[in-house]
Amino acid sequence: MLEVHRTHQAKIRNHSQVAESLDRHGWAASKLWNVANYHSREVWENTGEIPDHRDLKDELKAHNTYKGLHSQSSQRVLEELAEAFNSWYSSDDDRDNPPGYRKKNYYDQQGRRVHEEHPRSTVTWKQNGIKHDRENNRVRLSKGANHKEHPKAWEYILVEYQTRPGVTVENLQQVRAVYDKAKGRWELHLVCKDEIETPDAPGNETAGIDLGICNFAAVAYSTEEADLYPGNRLKQDGYYFPKEIAKCDDSSSERATRLHAKWSERRTHFLHSVARHIVEQCVEKGVGRINIGDLEGVREDEDGDSKNWGRHGNLDLHGWAFDRFTSILEYKAKVEGIEVVEVSERDTSKTCCVCGREDDSQRVERGLYVCETCDAAFNADVNGAENIRLDVNDKSNSESASNLDEDRSTGWLAQPGVYLHDLSRGFQPRTEVVDCKP
Repeated sequence: MLEVHRTHQAKIRNHSQVAESLDRHGWAASKLWNVANYHSREVWENTGEIPDHRDLKDELKAHNTYKGLHSQSSQRVLEELAEAFNSWYSSDDDRDNPPGYRKKNYYDQQGRRVHEEHPRSTVTWKQNGIKHDRENNRVRLSKGANHKEHPKAWEYILVEYQTRPGVTVENLQQVRAVYDKAKGRWELHLVCKDEIETPDAPGNETAGIDLGICNFAAVAYSTEEADLYPGNRLKQDGYYFPKEIAKCDDSSSERATRLHAKWSERRTHFLHSVARHIVEQCVEKGVGRINIGDLEGVREDEDGDSKNWGRHGNLDLHGWAFDRFTSILEYKAKVEGIEVVEVSERDTSKTCCVCGREDDSQRVERGLYVCETCDAAFNADVNGAENIRLDVNDKSNSESASNLDEDRSTGWLAQPGVYLHDLSRGFQPRTEVVDCKP
């Protein structure tokens, strides 16, 4: 059995009755974030280290803002902040800023800031703070200690929800209250645990995936087919959104926050779309195993120093979520019974997948690989993907480039299929794609 988590969006039916309580908790989450943010910055300035969520909890559990939410909800806020700081601190991009404070600014007609207030942050309740009435589609959400101003019967928020038809909410693990600014109302995200029977693998074939910058993914199948997934969408967004954010007067302004959120949503959508499309192709081609290049250390050279890929290359590389994509792909593949294995990517871009000759000079152009030994010419990224599929670094693997017929056709290696991303229709063959502007 395979354990999966599904998130269902739900409309709040008694919104007028619970909106005020949810507002208070949303504001409390922002206050706690800001207090913990200030504390983290002080610790980092004094010690050079970023406190983790356990340190933050020990320091702030007696603070008044911590009591504005249920204890597990407060812990989740601290976990999110610690994750944001660690992501920023581990980045090599000097243009990245540490996590900002959550505030909403108001300006007068002359553009001067009049005052600021805390926005409504997302609030997460875990199992100890939830009581689920499945028959009546209701959840009781525990209030923070600071908001239990009523008798004991009102120590919780009773929310009636409505999901789309056909959705059954069972094994509820988390409830997230999310404020929709466009609609001016709260909605619930219900996270449920489900167990499904792991299906048999679609077949015995193996596919190889080479991740990169210009082509986000190159996929080679043992059915003598290959596909490319260009990273144009990520690159366009990577140039467009920072410029728009830079135009904002304040990096924490409401518009800047919206741009950051939209950029993140589009990046997440792209990663899920690529993974879903690749898995669908693997199912059709009878693939039971996917080899994917292990990109550990892709940002460092042999001495551990940061690689210099040029101004645009560095921007692209540090914005690419390779590890996150691998996790998404693994999750989606498991549901189809496909195994995902990370294999060494060492020298796969230098080695000819036809004869096995290794030579740095054979990659004559960014997208062209020419082998002087066997006189083969093919797409460089597909060559890397094919070597990953063959797992050429595994000496015990009998199916390696040097053991294969040197005269095999290289047409599919030279002319792979190309899929471009369209926001409304997902991935489409290059000839059918529509406008890709942000």
